[in-house]
Amino acid sequence: MNLHSILTQETWRVIENSQFAPNHDALSSFALDDTLCEAVGKKQSPAVARSWVHDKTIVLGIQDGRLSALREGVEFLKADGWNVIVRNSGGLAVVLDEGIYNLSLILHEKDNNLSIEKGFETMVVFLRMLLAPYGIDFETGEIVGSYCPGRYDLSINGKKFAGISQRRIRGGVATQVYVCTSGSGSERARVIEHFYKRASDNEPNCCPPIYPEAMASLAEISSQHIAHSELNRRLIYLLNEYGHVIQTDLNEDETILFKTYYDRVKLRTKKVLLPLNI
Repeated sequence: MNLHSILTQETWRVIENSQFAPNHDALSSFALDDTLCEAVGKKQSPAVARSWVHDKTIVLGIQDGRLSALREGVEFLKADGWNVIVRNSGGLAVVLDEGIYNLSLILHEKDNNLSIEKGFETMVVFLRMLLAPYGIDFETGEIVGSYCPGRYDLSINGKKFAGISQRRIRGGVATQVYVCTSGSGSERARVIEHFYKRASDNEPNCCPPIYPEAMASLAEISSQHIAHSELNRRLIYLLNEYGHVIQTDLNEDETILFKTYYDRVKLRTKKVLLPLNI
């Protein structure tokens, strides 16, 4: 599998949302990736790399919406100052905050012969290069006890600091990674642990076990401060090795399409949370 050939594109389009996005509804990021996924799939946009950060938000998966005592769980999160949204895809709850750097690589599926496996592995290769200047290397594989566990958990010495997901729309593939750069990984995991205890009414076996000690940030693991602005500069430097880089916002057609996708993700959250009367 020559993953570097997948990263090689005539043009890489960079959209940098990690500076202003904390002031925006986190639903917008999921709608943005869906919008760009369709645009890339229809060849109306070159490949896209987008970085994004949001403030104190818990993102629930569709499965979480079926928890028997969801209202109690959401009330706990909101009382602790967390925004709560529901993404329109599977998986389980994850945390967004100012210490978590998110990166999406959005590519054309057929042109890159991009299987699910290749999508994940391409992000792994790219993230290794992104973090190399800090002397950081990592392992892949599910970390039991982490929140939203999966085969593409990224860890160092058994502690998870990142996770990768993937979304496919109309011929486009968005591979997304969240990287806990700073703050306490165990404290984030503890929030999710308490949420599940309340949202399941302590019902056994309905939620994966959460062991807060299974998670850590890169700052905790490496004793380094990794600024998001530095990661963005490194991102552009790397992409320049693989193609011509342009930096743009959404165009007029994409802005219209974004409104459609935003309404969809907003409706998903309303369907799950509005009946709770919170």
